[in-house]
Amino acid sequence: MSNGDTSKYLAIAKQAAREAGRVILKIYDSGDYQRYSKDDESPVTSADYLANDIIQAALAKQTPDIPVMSEEQNNGDLQSRQHWKRYWLIDPIDGTQEFVARSGDFAVNIALVEDNQPVVGVIYWPAGDSMYYASKGNGAFKETPKEDKRISVRKLDDPVHGVVVLAISRRQSREKVMSRMNSSRTYQALPLGSCSLKACFIAEGKADVFLRIGVTGEWDTGASQCIVTEAGGKILAANFEPLTYNKRNSLTNPDFVVLGDPSVDWQEVVKYQQEDNHEKS
Repeated sequence: MSNGDTSKYLAIAKQAAREAGRVILKIYDSGDYQRYSKDDESPVTSADYLANDIIQAALAKQTPDIPVMSEEQNNGDLQSRQHWKRYWLIDPIDGTQEFVARSGDFAVNIALVEDNQPVVGVIYWPAGDSMYYASKGNGAFKETPKEDKRISVRKLDDPVHGVVVLAISRRQSREKVMSRMNSSRTYQALPLGSCSLKACFIAEGKADVFLRIGVTGEWDTGASQCIVTEAGGKILAANFEPLTYNKRNSLTNPDFVVLGDPSVDWQEVVKYQQEDNHEKS
């Protein structure tokens, strides 16, 4: 993809995310929405569906030939999508539980995937009016009303013994998280909401690592992976293998880990146990 194409797609994604985010925030502030439960008992709201419609319409208008994969639609089986060279990957509201709980920690995720890897990533945080974005080979950035600056992961003063800032879910047992970390290290816990905002905080150097145990979809990591990678970090499966996109019938992610400072031996820090994978966090 040329730099011109990258800039065009990035601008389209940012505009769509901001447009959806404004509507989501208006609904959030008013409290005027309906709540439903999916088959797995996770929450979904009328705001999720409306945001999905807004993003889908914006992308269809600007890029009618690029298919869209979304959390809030039937995406078909691998046979019907395996020949997609390029597609949009969206999560209209990442952190619906946080939206319902009124913590403010929810975001709009839009990624462009090419050859099965995210090449554009946009995450808009409506409550914080902050836009995190990146494109392959061009760095990661955070845009607020006051500034638009390049971001990067935090470098630990001492990669072996330095304090590690651990992003954790607001609704997760801190003891369970700590039990999956090397007890010889020193940690500072940073409670946050949605998966994508935890990843963004790592990308901008406010946290160092996040281990996600539980069910997520490829739309939960696509935009984050582009942003974190361009900021100097990594997102991997929790067994430290690469995540995949549109290569399986299932769009469910394995447990995964978001990593900051590349000089840290993260496999020494994160003591992931495969038997943990039935838990949700």
